[in-house]
Amino acid sequence: MRLRLIPRDVRFFDLFVEDAANVLGGARLLEAMLRTYDVVERRAGEIRDTEHRGDEMSHEIGHRLESTFVTPFDREEIHALISGLDDVLDYIEEVSDIFLLYRIPAPTPVAIQQASIIVRQCEQLYEALQHLRGFHGLEKYWIEVHRLENEGDQLARSAIADLFQGGQDPVEIIKWKEIYGLLESTIDKCEDVANIIERIVVKHA
Repeated sequence: MRLRLIPRDVRFFDLFVEDAANVLGGARLLEAMLRTYDVVERRAGEIRDTEHRGDEMSHEIGHRLESTFVTPFDREEIHALISGLDDVLDYIEEVSDIFLLYRIPAPTPVAIQQASIIVRQCEQLYEALQHLRGFHGLEKYWIEVHRLENEGDQLARSAIADLFQGGQDPVEIIKWKEIYGLLESTIDKCEDVANIIERIVVKHA
């Protein structure tokens, strides 16, 4: 048995979980915003606050990375993981902002479904990162994130195709095409994080 003279800093695992919990919180705020659609500006503000907290967490992990000699896995992988989580939250904030910017009177059922998929993906990512420390038994999480991405992809394609069927106002078509596209990009970003987790696990298990 090889002894490790310099212990790895395992606090990183707790920080990943905290970061993922914050992202999940942002996803749930977005879904709640679209489902109730009552105090839209306030809810968008709460999402903005969540995104700022995510930035602070990323900076904390970044500083820890600079000052830690032995990390639990490669620095590039840690950076990719926190950047990926950051990206998901950035997209969530962008989606909430665009509903305000375009003065959307009400979300469509499809947009609400897309937001629900993002929440379910973020729940899987949060669960996966809670179990990352052991590098085992995480396959079910990324498989479910991939399945949800496929579900979201089919939903977005169908919704965008429907926009061009009913003789709608061209401006409304442009707005909703962008909104559906942004929500789908958020779903894709969640899959990117799942892919990063998969790479880490396969390499270190």
